[in-house]
Amino acid sequence: MSAVLGLELGSTRIKACLVDADSPATVLATGASEWENSLVDGRWTYGLDEVWTGLRAAYAALVADLGATPDIAGIGVSAMMHGYLAFDADDELLVPFRTWRNTSTGAAAAELSALLGMNIPQRWSVAHARQAALDGESHVPRVASLTTLAGYVHRTLTGRRVLGVGDASGMFPIDPETRDYDDGLLTRYDSLGGGSLRALLPEVLVAGADAGTLTAEGAALLDPTGGLRPGIPLCPPEGDAGTGMVATNAVVARTGNVSVGTSIFAMIVLERPLERAHDALDVVTTPSGDPVAMVHCNNGASELAAWVGMFARFAEAAGLPLHADTVYDVLFREALAGEADAGGLLAYNHLAGEPIAGTSEGRPLVVRTPGSRLTLANAVRAQLYGVFGTLALGMRVLAHEGVGIDRMSAHGGMFRTAGVAQRILAGALDAPVDVAESASEGGAWGAAVLAAFAVSDAADLGDYLRDRVFADSSASSVDPDPADVAGFAAHLDRYEAGLAIERAAVAAL
Repeated sequence: MSAVLGLELGSTRIKACLVDADSPATVLATGASEWENSLVDGRWTYGLDEVWTGLRAAYAALVADLGATPDIAGIGVSAMMHGYLAFDADDELLVPFRTWRNTSTGAAAAELSALLGMNIPQRWSVAHARQAALDGESHVPRVASLTTLAGYVHRTLTGRRVLGVGDASGMFPIDPETRDYDDGLLTRYDSLGGGSLRALLPEVLVAGADAGTLTAEGAALLDPTGGLRPGIPLCPPEGDAGTGMVATNAVVARTGNVSVGTSIFAMIVLERPLERAHDALDVVTTPSGDPVAMVHCNNGASELAAWVGMFARFAEAAGLPLHADTVYDVLFREALAGEADAGGLLAYNHLAGEPIAGTSEGRPLVVRTPGSRLTLANAVRAQLYGVFGTLALGMRVLAHEGVGIDRMSAHGGMFRTAGVAQRILAGALDAPVDVAESASEGGAWGAAVLAAFAVSDAADLGDYLRDRVFADSSASSVDPDPADVAGFAAHLDRYEAGLAIERAAVAAL
């Protein structure tokens, strides 16, 4: 059986997913490795040596799961979008990788948003590059190329300096007509001095394009045993937003998805341009280059995971150890017994700065008034509301723009407990939410599907997903409960007002 391999470098896990090349909905084997970002000299980063240690471990685990050396017809790479990876003319990294999580580019983001006439968020690669220039960093004159994490991995595996259009759209704005960097905006950027930005950026490719083949050196990096052979074609490398859209079949107009991990973001494929720029929204693209409105929040489920870990430790200390998945299941189901407004409790999950909330640093908080109802059900419900709180503020902006949404899908491990986070999200968005069987596979599976599309005879990604990937798939759909909608709306008003407490905590602590 011919198979395709998807590799994903997420914020906490590096995953490998092998699927049937002719039937990509069929997962043949998976593997994973854990990793964590580090705060070094005030910046969030990962060591590039950890990239290859983790990829090797994930691929080895996949081979062990399969029980044989796979016959691979294609490979796809996905990773966290944005950030700053700057290399010199010898392809040597000039400064440690600066991830999307950093909120140190405020001056550059504001300058570029005004110059380009559109929102350029702090996490975008161009904001990082401009901030380095504004700060007079010594490495800037030696920068010969810029890329993303997926672009770096792909280049190391193939020797090709390319990027999928979805990932590229988080580096610099894309022209929807050419599906390439916007030449007019590049000219504006270059007017700031420093030479040609285009010369530093990777070549842009749409889904299905030829993106090179695995070299002997690349094969040895992934599989030192020699089982993986060179010559395998790779599809254009994509960001986690793009593979999330693929994994949820949300690549055509009026569809959208919510992805929950260390960060949380919503992607809505647009049927018309936005009327104006918004600080809470940035415009990126699908892997085929169609415009997408993105609401991105730096803080997702990490704080919730810390609370689950605390309860798991309590169970262990009580002599009743429970697996983490069981703890999640128990707590999530308890949340359904909570009051619709979480009893007046507020939980802020901000481990890092959150531009939509107006904070430059994170201060996780639990806040209540003397009259609030502190119960386990309300406390857990407040934590779930906290995961979706900042996202809901951004989604309000989309609603005011009149952006139409026919279907929202959700994916990520948070949705493994059937019906709970899905119901909370439906109430938060006041829209039906689908969760597919493949939801927990996430971007690694999405990368594998893009690889399968690239080696297929299909011409259109949307048609391919509809007819060959999701035709026989099942998904659970939850409609918003009116009580949840009203309760979350009341909670969100309180949450927005309480952001003043969050900002005060940043200033005071």
